[in-house]
Amino acid sequence: MRPVLAQVRRRLGRYHRPLLLGAWLLVQAAFLAKFHGPHFANDSALYLEYAANVAAHGYYQPSAAVPGATARVEGGSNNFAYEHSQRYILYPWFQSVWLRLHTGRWGIVLAQMALSGLAAAALYGAVRRLAGGRRGAAAVATGLLVGWPDVQQFNSYLLTESLFISLSVLSFWALVRVRGGGWRAGALLGALLVLAALARPNGFVVGGAAALAGLAALYARRRPWFWAAVGAGVLAVPLLLRALDRQLVTYFIVETYQRGELMYGSPVWALHPAAPLLLPPAGTGQVARVLYFAAHNPGFLARLMAGKLFVFFGSIKPYYSLGHRLTSVLVLWPLYALAVRGAGRRDVWAPARVFLAAVPLLQAAVVMLTVDDYDVRFLAPVLPFVFALAALGLWKSEWVNEGMGK
Repeated sequence: MRPVLAQVRRRLGRYHRPLLLGAWLLVQAAFLAKFHGPHFANDSALYLEYAANVAAHGYYQPSAAVPGATARVEGGSNNFAYEHSQRYILYPWFQSVWLRLHTGRWGIVLAQMALSGLAAAALYGAVRRLAGGRRGAAAVATGLLVGWPDVQQFNSYLLTESLFISLSVLSFWALVRVRGGGWRAGALLGALLVLAALARPNGFVVGGAAALAGLAALYARRRPWFWAAVGAGVLAVPLLLRALDRQLVTYFIVETYQRGELMYGSPVWALHPAAPLLLPPAGTGQVARVLYFAAHNPGFLARLMAGKLFVFFGSIKPYYSLGHRLTSVLVLWPLYALAVRGAGRRDVWAPARVFLAAVPLLQAAVVMLTVDDYDVRFLAPVLPFVFALAALGLWKSEWVNEGMGK
């Protein structure tokens, strides 16, 4: 039996790239068929209204001149929607390009799919480079990305996730190319990090991971520069906290603490305090409110954070289907173990390992301090990095590389 399986692997290995491409095309077609075309979700209206305004004027016009456009009225009820949209500013501008070209929602979704395909190819190339040119690890990482429904479904959604995932993966690819790639590679990485940061409120985790990767490179080669960078980071903390406070202006974090939510807007698995909670006074900033709550309710906050961490990585929310939960336990959880193994491989370039591990961990920290989403919108963007690390944990395995060549 083993020789037969080895022969099958060798034959499939020769054609693994066309097979990956074919699988990717089938997955995209399957989701388009499932949703009957571009999928309009709960938050889609917010982005499309903003995009329609930009497409009509060439810039955002703070008025209701365009039917359905979001008006910005300082101090008024509409200002909330405008301010909240700034956290996703790249996505409505991305949508506005296709609306201006009169391709509508189909143009948006097809563009998302094209970028997703480019990102899958970039992941293949980046993992292969880190694995010393071996194709096996690259094929495993890309195959998981292509075949994981929680990731690929968003290509059909009129939501930010598809664009953000593609930009995040392309940032990883650019980071790997920085090694010996000169200033152009660095400039490309910088541009992609800025775009990722503008695509979602938590887009800064990709830039944060890149910063940690840079610190790892400095620590290994230029120790004085490393300490200088750490010192500069410490001095910048007040500015970062101020920026974070501004970023969180339309979020109600402490209110989710008060409700004991582990998943936003859902009472499922909600925690309840053993004693009345001490809440921050009105009129304080979001960061100050969180710090006040942490200082006065440390035990309850610790329980909340532990629960959110499990809900985030576990991916077994009670309202998920049985098949989804079984896939998480039987496939995703072992992939986490392989990812830990991959993160510890000293024969893989350290800054890349730091980046791959930092993106999921920083996103987990964000979820612990805020709240997990009702579905997989927070987990899906970090899964490509888990897949890459898991594949690197296997990259010297004979089973993975047999028939692949170099």
